Amino acid sequence: MDDFLLDELKTSHEGIAELEAPAANLPILEEMSKAGLFLGHKKSKTHPRMKPYIFTTRNGTEIIDLAQTLEIMEKAMEFVKSKLSKSPTSALLLVGTTPASKTAVENLAKKLNLPNVTGRWLGGTLTNFGTISKRIAYFKKLRADREAGRLDKYTKKERLGFNREIEKLTEKFSGIENMSVLPDVLFAVEVTSHITAIREAKRMKIPVVALVNTDADPALVDYPIPVNDRGKASVEWVLAKLESAILEARLLKVEKVENSK
Repeated sequence: MDDFLLDELKTSHEGIAELEAPAANLPILEEMSKAGLFLGHKKSKTHPRMKPYIFTTRNGTEIIDLAQTLEIMEKAMEFVKSKLSKSPTSALLLVGTTPASKTAVENLAKKLNLPNVTGRWLGGTLTNFGTISKRIAYFKKLRADREAGRLDKYTKKERLGFNREIEKLTEKFSGIENMSVLPDVLFAVEVTSHITAIREAKRMKIPVVALVNTDADPALVDYPIPVNDRGKASVEWVLAKLESAILEARLLKVEKVENSK
């Protein structure tokens, strides 16, 4: 966001006026601005339900209301923290397959050991979880057999076939191979590219938190975060907040266990 828009936020922005401590939030709004969270799509692509989250239009491009984004995001992260701290098995499935999100999602998932999907969403991952789980079990056994040398008894051609199958299954299941139960929350880094995953979550009554740009319908998810979902810096900024929420939830779990002793 340029200096003009930042000045507008400081002086006349209704969203800031509604915040409990606007002065304290100005630095974080500027930080969000520098990360490009404000950048929407062209006005011609704006979804009608996203209009309340738009601050202004500059050169035909929608500028997202960062004061609202901050407030909504804080509520979304509180929800994530609350949901994940309820029980030892509570889990979040992280979905990000777009160029802007893939690497950031992979890094966060690896760091926090989160189930994740960064390639093509496999239909039925949630709605047909029983069958998917059986396929994952087969994949893990096949891989373990290869590592233990139990496939050495087969011909070279047969072993080549097993290797190819393992490669295909790795591509499909590597991010969710340790997801033994349905997740408690689905976090999607963008709506339109992950609509199948979101619809499956809704069918299974799994709450969805998602980044929503100005071209998408926020009503499709439970906690829509109005934000630029196609900029790497923007996505990374939001995922850093998600990381904090997850770590806080895990700390609460530990405290609950300690208090129960």
